[in-house]
Amino acid sequence: MLRTTITPAPVLYIPHGGGPLPLLGDPDHQQLVDFLQRIPSSLRKPSAIVLISAHWEQEQATITSGATPELMYDYYGFPAASYRIQYPAPGAPALAKKIYALLRSAGIVARLDERRGFDHGLFVPLKIMYPEAEIPCVQLSLLAGLDPKAHIALGKALAPLRNEDILIVGSGFSFHNLRAFFAGPSGMPDQRNEAFNGWLIATCTDERLSAEEREGRLVAWEAAPHARCHPREEHLLPLHVCFGMAQVKARLVFDQEVMGKKASAFLW
Repeated sequence: MLRTTITPAPVLYIPHGGGPLPLLGDPDHQQLVDFLQRIPSSLRKPSAIVLISAHWEQEQATITSGATPELMYDYYGFPAASYRIQYPAPGAPALAKKIYALLRSAGIVARLDERRGFDHGLFVPLKIMYPEAEIPCVQLSLLAGLDPKAHIALGKALAPLRNEDILIVGSGFSFHNLRAFFAGPSGMPDQRNEAFNGWLIATCTDERLSAEEREGRLVAWEAAPHARCHPREEHLLPLHVCFGMAQVKARLVFDQEVMGKKASAFLW
């Protein structure tokens, strides 16, 4: 009898940029747009996408389960065109129920939400990556309280999904400080930004770290140099879910500037 080796589904953590700006031709997002357009060619085309967005926090782990989710224009102050963006990707109710069952089996309280739509953490990057909007998508919330260990546990509970023909995306930002982004270009390197970005790259990719050491660093991320370049950590925590699913070192696939700050993307 022939044995088939299953290649684990890819897990990707990305910066999704500032609101809808990647879709509006903003020059400070061009490097990110180029990356998002390019990365699908290095991945097999998935039959579905599970995305953890920085822009959805719930008391319980919540999963979109509607068949035709609408878009949520959850930003303000942008040009009128940004509120006419369309991305009619279908939902995946059966996959949502599978995610729910995996979380419950791991002792994690979860619920399905048939009415919740897709926020810009999903539709902005995926419109660039998969513009045809034909791949069914499911979105998973963060947990209110933003406990890093709880988000790694979410990922561990969902690790069996890597046996499916899907793509898991953590959509956030490895540096997220709105005051720093909009302070205006200084032409000088941001030492806080670069120090934290360097720590994050080492934490995710250094092959000398064991899985336990890597997890310990992510749990204690506030001890990293200039960690509070994230005034709130909601844009970092999708990475913790991604790590929990993979629990091995990642490959650095993006290390460029977004809005004048260094940002990283990782692939497992």
